[in-house]
Amino acid sequence: MESLALNPLLANALNFAFEKATTEGKLTIGLLALVSLFSWTVMINKGRQLYKASKMSKKFFTAYRSTRDPLEIFNKNDEFPGAPAYEVYYAGVEELVYHLKNNPVEVKTKTKSLLTPAPGAHGVETDMIARSRAIKVSNASFDSVKVATERAVSAQALSLEKGMIILSTAVAGGPFIGLLGTVWGVMETFSGIATAKAASLIAMAPGVAGALIATVVGLFVAIPAMFAYNYMITTIRAITQELDNFTAENITAIEHVYVDNRPVSEEIADALKRMRDEDRVKEDKVEPAIA
Repeated sequence: MESLALNPLLANALNFAFEKATTEGKLTIGLLALVSLFSWTVMINKGRQLYKASKMSKKFFTAYRSTRDPLEIFNKNDEFPGAPAYEVYYAGVEELVYHLKNNPVEVKTKTKSLLTPAPGAHGVETDMIARSRAIKVSNASFDSVKVATERAVSAQALSLEKGMIILSTAVAGGPFIGLLGTVWGVMETFSGIATAKAASLIAMAPGVAGALIATVVGLFVAIPAMFAYNYMITTIRAITQELDNFTAENITAIEHVYVDNRPVSEEIADALKRMRDEDRVKEDKVEPAIA
């Protein structure tokens, strides 16, 4: 009892086995320790990243869905660092703002009386905002917004998955590296016994114990990495699916409010009217000069 109290978790057996391990076995254990260091670093950093991403995403979704105008959060300069959905949102609306400034499409707005909702009407606020917009973007510009958003989704997915290859390598490779050290150690032990011509349990036990510690260390590396990998990859898939759903929601909102979706005939008529107005302005400028 006193021995167990002084050496918890059978540390005496591990210490004895490590002392009896061959040089090759100790090199294998050192390699496993290095793999464990990398995997624990990834587990800690990735765990903090995913926790922050989940926490900030909830705050962002609450703020986003409390508004009707897709640009409201952008205009208020609200920030949600660490939220993948916010990064996707920002990339899309930044591209939208660029086209609103540089490639605008002027649209006639409805009169105030037409925009007033009927008593008891529900869900018309977004439609009112869309109809009141005088400056919108063309479908070609909207395609650029969709490309920017999709590119941001891919970048965030890659960021979330970064480093996971180290955990999968630790899970798959740790036990095999340990097994390699064990087989190598057992081979060394039997070779020594054959050379000494002393086949007894007392002669074999230290060498076998020294060989088995490599497998034990390999399992110590792989088991925590396995649990962490399964939990994190499930969380990453959930966040990625959430990103895809939000992208569709945000793109639809932008299209409804900021994209010129008038019939082609109306667009042509509007363009012809603008051309006639421009020609009339030019004529008015030319006539006084001739006189």
